[in-house]
Amino acid sequence: MKRIVTVQDISCVGRCSLTVALPIISAMGVETSVLPTAVLSGHTLFPHPAFCDLTGEIPAITAHWREIGVAFDGIYTGYLGSLRQLALISDFIDEFRGDGFVFIDPVMGDHGRLYSRFTDAFVSQMKHFCGKGDVIVPNLTEACLLLDVPYPGEHYTREQIRDLLRGLTSLGAKKAILTGVSFAPDELGAVAYDSENGQFFSRFGHRENGSFHGTGDIFASVCVGALAGGHPLGDAVGLAVDFTCECIRRTADSGRDKAFGVNFEAALPSLIAAASAQNHE
Repeated sequence: MKRIVTVQDISCVGRCSLTVALPIISAMGVETSVLPTAVLSGHTLFPHPAFCDLTGEIPAITAHWREIGVAFDGIYTGYLGSLRQLALISDFIDEFRGDGFVFIDPVMGDHGRLYSRFTDAFVSQMKHFCGKGDVIVPNLTEACLLLDVPYPGEHYTREQIRDLLRGLTSLGAKKAILTGVSFAPDELGAVAYDSENGQFFSRFGHRENGSFHGTGDIFASVCVGALAGGHPLGDAVGLAVDFTCECIRRTADSGRDKAFGVNFEAALPSLIAAASAQNHE
């Protein structure tokens, strides 16, 4: 069985980060270790969450792993909240990557804006950090921040998206996935690029009205589980888009409060079946 480690925070309420990554990747048949960077009572869209910074614990955790000789087939990084965490996890990747893959979600912003706690210095360091990845998966805002280009809003062409993806792989990662892409009002999905063979892949699903928290974490987690299971990049993107769209649809149909994330739990059987079907193709 493959073993990956995911490095991100724990938001105790509101499905995102580790409470999404751990069950999804595990359900796909991949042993999932965790390196928590912080504990929050709820994600930051809730007002005034309790917060415990675990940056100071990261060296002790990694020292223990070094002592017991643990190894990983993949490293998946999500939300990293400070320059210090970027530096520590950069060193962690250098030490623990081995022959495995490194999957980086450069969480920094959305809707054309940098998240409030981040600075230009963080963006600059994230560019270098992304160079350690084999696969990076920014949204459109994050891609523009990484490449120092204007955010295009909802008006862009297929060739502009391809140019962004080519630019992203110039940072060092050989594969890049751009999420939140749409070329029609009723669709939403992702486009990926493999610079080693020059191939592009895309997948789109039906766009529901509104904004749904945590869907980027769901998408990235499915990609990681698929790649760890040996699926090629295009198949991983297809699985991730299909599953994320199903979770959004279930949530929209239920009428429940979207602040608590999307209903991925009820959709897990379909993900397991789809991943298994691809394994036997």
